[in-house]
Amino acid sequence: MSGYIIAHVQVTNPTQYEEYKKWSTAAMKTAGAEVCVRGGQVHVLEGDWAPERIVILKFPSFEAAKAFHELPEYLKAREAREGAAIMRMVAIEGV
Repeated sequence: MSGYIIAHVQVTNPTQYEEYKKWSTAAMKTAGAEVCVRGGQVHVLEGDWAPERIVILKFPSFEAAKAFHELPEYLKAREAREGAAIMRMVAIEGV
């Protein structure tokens, strides 16, 4: 079964966030993640959810999706993101 990461990001410092994007892109390549959604327009169909930025990544397995968060490349990205965004991220087992 595939694994996914879904992230809801509220960017608070766009300039600094660009450094995070550089490192997170490197981590995605290392992990073999398929980028399904990375930013783009959001249109809420129901509820009061109003995300600023959504990211959806697909991985070969749920275990790979969970492991992504601890990759050395992603640890660098997380450090670069400190103070630049509020991140909400989950790993989800797919079908």
